[in-house]
Amino acid sequence: MSGQILVINTGSSSIKFAIIDLIEKSVSLRTIYRGEIAGIGHQPHFTVHNCAGEMIKIAEQFLADIKIIHNHENAFTVLFAWINHHLGESPLTAVGHRVVHGGEKFSTPVSITKEILANLKELIPLAPLHQPYQVAAMETLVQQHPEIPQIACFDTAFHRSQPIIAQQIALPRSLRKHGILKYGFHGLSYEYIAKVLPEYLGDAAEGRVIVAHLGHGASMCAMKARKSVATTMTFSPLDGLPMGTRCGAIDPAVVFYLMREKGMDIDAVEDLLNNKSGLLGVSGISGDMRELLENDSSYAAEAVDLFVYCAGRELGSLAAALGGLDALVFTAGIGEHSAVIRERLCREASWLGLHIDEVENTTEGPRISTVNSLVSAWMIPTNEELIIAEHVVRVVSGNPYCG
Repeated sequence: MSGQILVINTGSSSIKFAIIDLIEKSVSLRTIYRGEIAGIGHQPHFTVHNCAGEMIKIAEQFLADIKIIHNHENAFTVLFAWINHHLGESPLTAVGHRVVHGGEKFSTPVSITKEILANLKELIPLAPLHQPYQVAAMETLVQQHPEIPQIACFDTAFHRSQPIIAQQIALPRSLRKHGILKYGFHGLSYEYIAKVLPEYLGDAAEGRVIVAHLGHGASMCAMKARKSVATTMTFSPLDGLPMGTRCGAIDPAVVFYLMREKGMDIDAVEDLLNNKSGLLGVSGISGDMRELLENDSSYAAEAVDLFVYCAGRELGSLAAALGGLDALVFTAGIGEHSAVIRERLCREASWLGLHIDEVENTTEGPRISTVNSLVSAWMIPTNEELIIAEHVVRVVSGNPYCG
């Protein structure tokens, strides 16, 4: 098998993508382009970077088309025209999609068929902010490029290894059949970290590890033997840590109060909790951690303090689920790039025997704890696109999936 794989992450107004080259003789994968079509239906713009991180100039012939992108279908037409222009005689081998929700049924990647699409549509009520657009992207590409195999890779799949007690919600048992469970998310990121852990930790990779995927969306996952044991996101990506614009864990009675006493309907509450809360809501300034750390406002400081406090509490909870802790791993945007947040969280975990090496932390390690620290701490960049591409290769080539 050789050629290029297109990896897609479709959102409500954007399509993030990567083109990954499969080098047959070395059986390896190499990302050659990353890009995004953002502002779909509003003010669309198209950006692409090469493997060196340099921005690629969009050819004049595509600029007019970009201006008239009104929907995802238009966006995919422009994207594939650009791909064909740049790849020339080297056609796409397959397309891999990041799909937020796989429900209880999907614990491994699958080839897209009419039956699978129907199954994924049934899961839309479990992830109404993400799933509709991801399913629509698959349907669009089936129509535009029926000859290209498409593979769905699920953000929930990695957490299906959790014991059932960790997945249950204390509601009437009859609701279980309606899919009300703790699913967990960011699974493709955690799967990549689990895959590369032995390269960093050696034999300790099989021990008790907490991975902190800290970005605009943030969660943490407890792993034992590189399998998910517990995670902070539960029924939806709204739960757990406070995030850029999402509230994180909240007493359900707050929702009752907002609706009964403040007259908010369900759509208004959903918008509030997903888009106007978290770091943005507490600070009143921004949902971007970088901007808050650079801001002198007391509200910005309070938002950062709340993020660290909640993450510290969740870290303790996950360590309890593991029965102790051997290593803490930081990844994703904040986890990879904010030495300040890494240091503060490591100091919150000093009771576990974790001691940060301030020099290594500022140089991004990868090991950022001291040599004599009982718990090691690491910064490991994630690569969800690569893990999706690996799944695509496995499914398209017909190799059995072994997890």
